[in-house]
Amino acid sequence: MISPLLLSLFANAAIGAPQSANCRCRPSDSCWPSVKEWSSLNKTVHGNLVAVRPVASVCHQPGYNADACKVVTDSWTDSVWRSSQPGAGQWENWEAWPERNQSCYIESPENAACQQGRISLYSAIVQSASDIQHAVQFASTHNLRLAIKNTGHDFLGRSTAPESLQILTHNMKDIKIVDSFVPKGSSKSEGPAITIGAGVQLPEMYEAVAQHNRTVIGGSSHTVGAAGGYVQGGGHSPFGHWKGLASDNALEFEVVTADGKLVTANSYQNTDLFWALRGGGGGTFGVVTSVTLRTFEEVPVVVYNFNITTAGGDPRFWDAFAEWHAALPSINDGGGSGYYFSLPNYPISASVSVSTIFSLLMFPEKTDVAQIDLLYQPLAAKLRQIGGVQVVNESIPFPTMSSTIFTMLIGGQSDSTGGISMLASRLYSKDLLTSQDGPGRLANAFKSIKWNPFAEIIGHVVAGGAVAANADKVDSAVNPAWRKAISHMLFSRSWAANATLAEQTAVIKNMTDVEIPILRAVEGEDQMGAYLNEANAYEPGFQAAFWGANYPRLYMIKQKLDPKGLFISRKGVGSEDWDDAGLCRTSGNHD
Repeated sequence: MISPLLLSLFANAAIGAPQSANCRCRPSDSCWPSVKEWSSLNKTVHGNLVAVRPVASVCHQPGYNADACKVVTDSWTDSVWRSSQPGAGQWENWEAWPERNQSCYIESPENAACQQGRISLYSAIVQSASDIQHAVQFASTHNLRLAIKNTGHDFLGRSTAPESLQILTHNMKDIKIVDSFVPKGSSKSEGPAITIGAGVQLPEMYEAVAQHNRTVIGGSSHTVGAAGGYVQGGGHSPFGHWKGLASDNALEFEVVTADGKLVTANSYQNTDLFWALRGGGGGTFGVVTSVTLRTFEEVPVVVYNFNITTAGGDPRFWDAFAEWHAALPSINDGGGSGYYFSLPNYPISASVSVSTIFSLLMFPEKTDVAQIDLLYQPLAAKLRQIGGVQVVNESIPFPTMSSTIFTMLIGGQSDSTGGISMLASRLYSKDLLTSQDGPGRLANAFKSIKWNPFAEIIGHVVAGGAVAANADKVDSAVNPAWRKAISHMLFSRSWAANATLAEQTAVIKNMTDVEIPILRAVEGEDQMGAYLNEANAYEPGFQAAFWGANYPRLYMIKQKLDPKGLFISRKGVGSEDWDDAGLCRTSGNHD
């Protein structure tokens, strides 16, 4: 229910300066919707329009509430709790608006002002496609900034937007599983599939298909929305080598477009939209209400854990780092995909640290552990030659994909989030890692970056195999670099919640202007770019980095489907035509 107080405040604010022709309607503009108009929207979405405040507002005056604050404090790092809150994202830096000195951190004193930041002013907590249509039409009519959120699992500030109307899809949990899916407009079956609503999260999808003795390609986080920016951004998976990217397995989308219409996009109708939704990015071409994905029979999996450790600061760690990456192409060719974690400076006590690589690769449809051991033997021999390197390996067989997922990838009830995170990432190619000097160049690049204690480089061996083969089978907007990649590598930086804008800017500038160019230079002229869902939020030249040669077509489709720019996503297609907050148009550059 809408707060009468907030409605009154925003209605009174509407007597301010007139709106610029190039900007969204904002609370201080005379065009801002009246109390009557907001109430009308509330009725059309069945009373599910709410005025939103940052979740930490109950821990600050004048709205301090001790009991409510305890709930928020206890839940602050609980990703599942955060996913259901209109006034929260998964990472608190995207709840703040430092350029306007607006934040509401739980770490701040009780008497510190709680500002709205990038948190939406209202949220339509939608239950159906019809609700979404009403919210989209309202935003279009009143020229409002829209933000689309399912869980807020987002590293680039796409799920929050200042002074906006939020469409919260989190409660759209419908799931339908069929043995034979026929896309609309076709008479041909695409085989077994699952159709999921916009609010379904990965664990919910995995549990549903497991009950039918089947599995589906997805990621490994409690709060990734399976139908949202994940699949629309490409969707890497620890089982990518086996069956490709999540978007490679998308058969059909139901979408509310900028004109408020509910349309079906597949290989037979609205084909440009279908092409764009498979890799073009979420929150850009419409609001997806459901997606249909292929499912597969359960198969056994061998999980292989291979750990490499040296004394902390031993330069031979980087030699081992190079050998590990040199070995990845052959291990990947042998069916391995998954994750590895490199910690150059990991304290194990007050006076002792180690440098280590911890890997967890999955081998679907494998049962012969000895065969997998053979894949690692050349690497083990190389590491013995380096000296000073300890190796520990373990194989863990699982009877099904589902048991692997819930034991090794999505254990427990939630992930730990709620902090501040800014990413740097790059895709690295098979050609690089199989070249004579490529692994060494990669190691030298990461060695040249300063690593504080506990800093972590995360590698994702989520390509090769079917991902590469689908270059000739799947026509989609996914960055073509994915078809040549072996590893998607990233690390994060942070700052204190009370950091000044200057301090935050210094971290961002060092990452964007110093560290990312180091990562980019490894591939030389043959640039691979970055994964758009896990990339730097200030990525220069994001169009080429995220989509390569596919960007011009994506921009053309964006202008055709959404000429007024109703759906703007930070560093998304067409966002260069708007300011960083998506509130005012700029001259733009889309070459």
